[in-house]
Amino acid sequence: MFGFPLQPRVGLNLHRRSVYREVLKQPQPHRKFLRTFRIIKGSSVNNDRPRWKEHGRLLPVLCILAGTAAWVAYEHCQPFKHTTLALIRCSRVGVAAILGAVDYKITFSRKYSSDEELNQAYSECHSRSAKRVLTALLANGGVFIKLGQHMASMIVLPREWTETMRPLQDQCEPTSYHDIQDLFLKDIGTPVPELFDDFDPNPIGVASLAQVHIARHRPSGRMVAVKLQHPHLAEFCDIDMKMVEITLGWVKYWFPHFEFTWLGEEMRSNLPKEMDFMHEAANAARTVAEFSKIRTSLYIPDVITATKRVLIMEYIQGGRVDDLGYLASCGIDRNKVAIELSRIFNQMVFINGWFHADPHPGNLLIRPTPSGSRSPHNFEVVLLDHGLYFDIDTELRVNYGKFWLSLIEAASPSINADRRKYAQLVGNIDPDLYPVFEAAITGRAALEGTLEDPGDCSFKRASSMIDLNSQSEEEMEAIRKAVAQQEGILLSVFTILRRVPRRVLMVLKLNDLVRGLDFALKTTHSNIRVFLITAKYCALAVWEDDHKRLRKIMRATGIFSLSVISQYFICWWKYRKVYTKCTVMEKIMDINAFYVKATAWILGFQHMGFAGANRAAAGL
Repeated sequence: MFGFPLQPRVGLNLHRRSVYREVLKQPQPHRKFLRTFRIIKGSSVNNDRPRWKEHGRLLPVLCILAGTAAWVAYEHCQPFKHTTLALIRCSRVGVAAILGAVDYKITFSRKYSSDEELNQAYSECHSRSAKRVLTALLANGGVFIKLGQHMASMIVLPREWTETMRPLQDQCEPTSYHDIQDLFLKDIGTPVPELFDDFDPNPIGVASLAQVHIARHRPSGRMVAVKLQHPHLAEFCDIDMKMVEITLGWVKYWFPHFEFTWLGEEMRSNLPKEMDFMHEAANAARTVAEFSKIRTSLYIPDVITATKRVLIMEYIQGGRVDDLGYLASCGIDRNKVAIELSRIFNQMVFINGWFHADPHPGNLLIRPTPSGSRSPHNFEVVLLDHGLYFDIDTELRVNYGKFWLSLIEAASPSINADRRKYAQLVGNIDPDLYPVFEAAITGRAALEGTLEDPGDCSFKRASSMIDLNSQSEEEMEAIRKAVAQQEGILLSVFTILRRVPRRVLMVLKLNDLVRGLDFALKTTHSNIRVFLITAKYCALAVWEDDHKRLRKIMRATGIFSLSVISQYFICWWKYRKVYTKCTVMEKIMDINAFYVKATAWILGFQHMGFAGANRAAAGL
C-alpha cells in the first residue's frame, strides 16, 4: 500500500527502526511518510483487538443518539411527525388490503370436492379479509373509521364484510375532557363552565368524527347536546386521506379487479362537508323547511349555535327506533313506525330530490309526541346527524322512479326490457350486470325473466316485487350458492360499485335501511308493505314531472291541443291507477296485520294474562 511489503511480526521492531532512520535522512517533505507510518503503527499493524469490537461499543451510543433525535423530531417537527404516522398507517391498511387480495386469488383458484366445502371456504375468506382490514382501521382511527363505516353500509358487499365492519359504528375512542375544553375555548371564545351548567364530561356518544356531551345551556336554560369534533382530526385529515388514496391505488395496480379507488374519491369529496358543523346546521334548517308544509312525524332538533367544530343543539330524549321494549312501554305501534320511516325517506328521495346520506339506526330516535307536535301519530321520528346530504337531479330521480315502477309490474317481454332500459339510465348497468343490480334493489333472488338460464328451479321466482312473499329456505339457499360458487358475482359487485353513481348507491342504502328496520321491528304486515309506499312516491314523482312537462307544452302550443290534452289524461290515469292499486293493497295488508296482532294478543292472554297479551302484541 505504501510501496513496501509488510513484514512478519518476528523482527518487526528492528524493521520499524530501520525505516525511521531512512526517513530521517530524507528532506523535510519526506517526513510526512513518518507521520503516516505512525498512524499505521497505532491502527492496523499493532492492533490485536478486532475493529468490530471497538465499533460495537459505539453502536449503542449511536442508537441512543439516533433515537433521541428521532423523538425530538417527532415531537417538534410536524412534517417529520406526519410522515412517520403516514408510513405507519399506510403500511397497516396496505398490508391488510394486499393480503386480502392474495387470499381471494388463492381461494378462488382452488378446486373443491363439494358445494359445502366451497361455500365454507369462500365465507371464511370473506371473514379473514374483513377482519384484517377491521384491525387496521381500528388501529388507525379517525378517517379510517369513517372508511369502515362506509363499507359497513354497502349492501352489495358480502354479508361477512358488512357484519364485520358494523361494530365501527360504536367502537370509537373518546377525546379527553381537557382537550375538549381547549377546543371549545378556541372555537367559541368562552370556557365551558361559563356557558353551561352541569356539563357532563363523559360523552353520551362517540363517533369517528365527533363526540356528544349533555349540558344545560345557561342563556336559555334548556338541556342541550354539545357536539364537538375530535381536535386531532383536522391535523391528520389530509395526510390520512392521501394515505387512503395511495393504499387503494396500490390495490388497484396489483389487483385490477379489486378496485376501491372510488371510495377514496368519495371520502375526499364528502369528508370536508361532514367536518364543517355550520354546513350540518344549514342542512338541518333546509330539511325543516322542506317538510314544513307536510304533516309528518319527522322532527329535527333545533340548532342553537354552530361553528366549524362545535354544534350546540336541542337535546332529545328518546329510544332507538328499533327498541321494541321502548315502543311497547310508550304504546307506539311498531307497524306505523316502519310505515312512517318509509314515507319520510321516500319523500326526501322522490319528491324533494335531496336526502339524508348517512342513515342508520344510531341516527334515528323515537319519542312520544310532545304538546304542539305536528305528527299524525302518537310518536315522532327524530333524525340526527345532518352532516351529509345528497341532491338527486330530476332526470335521475324520475328514471329511478320508472325503474322501480317496472319492478312492481308483472314480468313480460316489454316490462323486462323496460327494467334493463332504466337500469342502464340510472346506474350504467349493462345487461350482464343487471341480475346483480336487481338483487341489490329487491334484496331477493332474481325475478322471473331476469336470468336467461335460471338454473336452480327449487323455488318459484316472483313475477314482480308485489309477488314477493316471505323468503323461503330454498330461495335463501339458492342465493347463498350463487354468491359463494361464482367468483364472477363478486367481481360483478365491484364493477357495479365503480359504475353506479354515488347518489344511487346512497338511495340503495336508504332502501336497505327501511327494509332492515321493517324486519327488526317484527312488523305484522306483509314484507312488501314498504315497497308499496315506495311505489306510490315513485308514481307521484313521475306524474309531477309529466305534469310540469305537459303544462310547459300547453303554454307554448295552446291549451286546446287535443294531442297534448290526451297525453295529459293518459299520464294522469297511469298515476291514479298505480296509486289506487297500491292504496287498496295497503288497506288489505293493514287489516291482515291487525288480525295477526290481535291473534297474538289473544294467545298471549291465554298463557300469561294481560301482561303476556301486551308483550305478545308488541312482538316481545
